[in-house]
Amino acid sequence: MTLWNGSFPFYPGANPCFPFDTSWAIIISVFLSLLATFIVILPGIRGRGRLFWFLRVVMGLFVGAVVLTIQFTRDWETGWVTANTSYKSFSRALVNADIGLHIGLAGVNITLVGNPVNQVNETINYNEHFAWSFNADYDHSYDEGLQKGLPNPILYVAEKFTTQSPCSVHKQYRISGHYASLTLWMAFCTWLISILLFSMPILLYGGYMLLLTAALMLFSLLFFFTARNTLKCPIQFGSASLTTDYGGSFWLTLATGLLCLLLGLGVITLNSMQPEKLKLVFNLDEGKGEKEVWDKSYLSAEPSSSAQDVLMVPLSELCEVTATQL
Repeated sequence: MTLWNGSFPFYPGANPCFPFDTSWAIIISVFLSLLATFIVILPGIRGRGRLFWFLRVVMGLFVGAVVLTIQFTRDWETGWVTANTSYKSFSRALVNADIGLHIGLAGVNITLVGNPVNQVNETINYNEHFAWSFNADYDHSYDEGLQKGLPNPILYVAEKFTTQSPCSVHKQYRISGHYASLTLWMAFCTWLISILLFSMPILLYGGYMLLLTAALMLFSLLFFFTARNTLKCPIQFGSASLTTDYGGSFWLTLATGLLCLLLGLGVITLNSMQPEKLKLVFNLDEGKGEKEVWDKSYLSAEPSSSAQDVLMVPLSELCEVTATQL
């Protein structure tokens, strides 16, 4: 007991709740840097096209950042419950705690936060991640949790997603998460292609790529939806039940997919019905007006005296001069 500073034997300290994910920080930093760069060069754009250009940049960066970030989020499905439950094995101590379940595409996070945090001479503030991606072994992570002596509520929830669990949800969540992640990577590629097509500019095919991006994002939601409906085993803590619902990443993906759908349909509709307005949105008419003004001023100018003299020369004299030179 002295070796473990008063904690139960063989139990290590708690992991911090929701550790900082560096992948989110990298993605957000990159896209914010790009946005700052475009804002710096924004004053160099003339006329009313400045606003349209800024909106296109913001929309494009927002869609790309969302498609990348939701690959690594762990709140596609979330649930919380407050209950009085046993804390650890070989102990009758009961604690009052908030138990959270957070399901992502690559695994599940289980949190345990005490009310208050300091109970039974310990700090109850746990966050444990159990991965089920194809390069990870969920059962091995669960066995490591058993060996570390994680609190009973965490092990109880994690056991529901093991391959040997009678709930039989591990395979469904693993496969659906894999295919949802794959379709999101495809959506990121089609988003890049749409950005290239709009910058060339090939507006109609850029609109088609936006529609394809929207379709892929909505398909990823469909894949995840099929797995969520398979969770039929109740997660009970006494009289309290832990239920889950769609999380922020799910709704953010849905909103972004619908946004891409509306933008793609808008580009295609304007291209077929009012192409002039579409060119105005993409700043394709800025140089056209100046060219027309220059052409009109050139055509309205009177011909010079030398040009008039050349036109007044008889055709017969021109023919004689040409024959003499030959």
